[in-house]
Amino acid sequence: MYGMDGTERPFNVLLNKTLTKIDKSGDEIVFHCDDGTKYRMYHFQDCCESVYIEDVCGDLDDLIGSPILHAEESSSAENPNGVNMGYQESFTWTFYKIATIKGWVDLRWYGESNGYYSESVDFEEVIES
Repeated sequence: MYGMDGTERPFNVLLNKTLTKIDKSGDEIVFHCDDGTKYRMYHFQDCCESVYIEDVCGDLDDLIGSPILHAEESSSAENPNGVNMGYQESFTWTFYKIATIKGWVDLRWYGESNGYYSESVDFEEVIES
């Protein structure tokens, strides 16, 4: 959807911003803010790894039109309760919790590899040329 020309940002840069639109296409999410900034959440896939959105809990539309009150990122090398992914050589779960006054959304990303590749999610400001 968007090119690779962006600047890595911490996820909590979304705090107090108001989203006007969210584009979700496969394993990429673009957050459009009313101040004209855009932020992209994705993973550039390499060989011997897989990083993808495993679950979206909540309605992304609840994040549009009201200031972001909570934007938190956390990760774990433990499977969530009740989740069994089968054989896992190396893996990382990354969780994103976002809230406005209208509701919460939890994004759950799963990354696995042979232990030598990235299992993390990229979050960057989109710089359009």
